[in-house]
Amino acid sequence: MSQPTIESILQENRLFPPSAEFASQAAIKSFDEYQQIYETAKADPLAFWGNLAQQELHWFQPWDTVLDWSNPPFAKWFVNGKTNLSYNCLDRHLTTERRTKPAIIWEGEPGDSKVLTYEDLHREVCKFANVLKKLGVQKGDRVGIYMPMIPEAAIAMLACARIGASHSVVFGGFSAEALRDRLIDAAAKVVVTADGGWRKDAIVPLKDAVDKALEDGQSVVQTVVVAKRTGQDIPMQADRDFWWHDLEAGISEDCPAEPVDSEDMLFILYTSGSTGKPKGVVHTTAGYNLYAHMTCKWIFDLQENDVYWCTADVGWITGHSYVVYGPLSNGATTLMYEGAPRPSNPGAFWDVIQKHKVSIFYTAPTAIRAFIKMGDQHPQSRDLSSLRLLGTVGEPINPEAWVWYHQVIGGGRCPIVDTWWQTETGGIMITPLPGSDSDQTRFRHPTLPWHSGRCGELRRQFRRPQRRRLLGGTPSLARNDAHRLR
Repeated sequence: MSQPTIESILQENRLFPPSAEFASQAAIKSFDEYQQIYETAKADPLAFWGNLAQQELHWFQPWDTVLDWSNPPFAKWFVNGKTNLSYNCLDRHLTTERRTKPAIIWEGEPGDSKVLTYEDLHREVCKFANVLKKLGVQKGDRVGIYMPMIPEAAIAMLACARIGASHSVVFGGFSAEALRDRLIDAAAKVVVTADGGWRKDAIVPLKDAVDKALEDGQSVVQTVVVAKRTGQDIPMQADRDFWWHDLEAGISEDCPAEPVDSEDMLFILYTSGSTGKPKGVVHTTAGYNLYAHMTCKWIFDLQENDVYWCTADVGWITGHSYVVYGPLSNGATTLMYEGAPRPSNPGAFWDVIQKHKVSIFYTAPTAIRAFIKMGDQHPQSRDLSSLRLLGTVGEPINPEAWVWYHQVIGGGRCPIVDTWWQTETGGIMITPLPGSDSDQTRFRHPTLPWHSGRCGELRRQFRRPQRRRLLGGTPSLARNDAHRLR
């Protein structure tokens, strides 16, 4: 007879409801309010998503049909609609008070920092979009991005979206061989990188990795754009490698967003398949934009004055959806941090929260367990009173880490949204709601999927607009029957 698996030495059955003050100010103030949204979506999902698309996004041309499901498993969302994700993240905020609001707060590991308002970010994106055009990048082309966590990474992503080119971001910690394979598979014609980035007090030599990835000549890369970050000497190949700042010299700041079809490819992001070979997951424009926008807005309860920090790298789907596109589409202030906690400064994250008065903090259970090992003295010696909401993503969180996170980092006052999702979904699928007063705020109690299914069960009863494809059109989609989740 098999023995039960012991997941943790701590059994945690307490409830951690939000405070009355938090719930009263939340976007979704109670479980009853969530239930009303759920029932509306369940009764007519196409009207539900169609109404949100009209209310929450800008359209150059309205769609004819919310969903075309005539050729399953290939779903087409907002058929014949024209929009642009860069416009939704930038231009539409420029006619409001958000024009001068911080869009990106950036903190470098050595302590340098920068703030880009929405007006600043729009200008920088337009300039780099014109650089890409100057290099021959056209609508439908693919651009590789291999960058540290600096503003130029987000600028490059938004510039690609602005002109209708697709980007493929590769995590800066991946090897030259991993980068080469992804550039070849994506057929990227331009690579955007940096001389290096800072990580735990050391330089990560990104340009060296790009040179090695391209040395066998198998890719179709024609141009390498290099942002200057760390300043060490690097080789620059004539007629192939160009400094970012040189290309931008004298470039126009005017670059209207290109209207793109709802179903045009936005980006490719590689995930490992069952064979171990990377597979390119494709997300298209409108459905992804809407889902990242709404999940970020509701799950993180975004308020106008929030400083929101997701600690993920832009090389992962979490960085795409909840560092760049979701927050900026909502007109929020998103924080990017280049480095990591390290022996020379184990309290680096808490310094950032204190310095920039971060109010929403979204990180991984692995990081939380590392924080615990570093010692309570580091967060306790910083002022973390600006925090009002915490989140976790990446893998299951154990009870000890959850309670420590709630008590030591959140001061016992911050709700925690423990989220579940995947690269393939593009956005959060199962989560608590921070303003809910229901039983779902219990630690590891099965929480609710977005607008379908029973508690603890994800039922694909109808399509959601973040539905993904594999590069090349392979129909490798999630099964449509119920997937029971632990």
